[in-house]
Amino acid sequence: MGKSGEISNIFCNFAPEFDSIILNIGIVSTFIGNIEAKLDDKGRIFVPAVYRKILAEDESKRIVMRRDTDNECLMFYPESVWNEKVEQLRRTLDEWDPEDQLILMQFMSDAEYLELDGQGRILLQKKNLEVIGAQQDVLFVGMLNRFALWAPEVFANKRLSQSELAARLRAKMQRPVINGEK
Repeated sequence: MGKSGEISNIFCNFAPEFDSIILNIGIVSTFIGNIEAKLDDKGRIFVPAVYRKILAEDESKRIVMRRDTDNECLMFYPESVWNEKVEQLRRTLDEWDPEDQLILMQFMSDAEYLELDGQGRILLQKKNLEVIGAQQDVLFVGMLNRFALWAPEVFANKRLSQSELAARLRAKMQRPVINGEK
């Protein structure tokens, strides 16, 4: 474990297309927790200070916001994380395939760059707030390398019960069986 709020990690990924192993070593600050906030009359909101500190590590005042594909929330990415996602998409999709072009267009058209102002606020368009059902109260939810913005009541309705969360975590976190051991 690194400093508070940081996770030291070593990832080793096999890349079959290159017949090699990719090793990533680093210290990653993570967006965690949930933080209640209020929009002002102009649709501006203060990005929580703890999130701004992590964004500052990215050395960019720009973040990327996009509507989530599966949930009624807005996702926010540090610019470097967004660039990694776009590169992953570029490698995965065939730019000459009409279906892939449509996926790419829709994915990218639901995104926009946002600048933090001098006070640490971002301006959200009314159409994006309507999509997530936000009025004045909103909820920031940390998601490791990105964070989401929800209408609090929508997020409350989507949350799993504690027992359902525990069951799903156990199922997802099961280690593969190696030589009959877990």
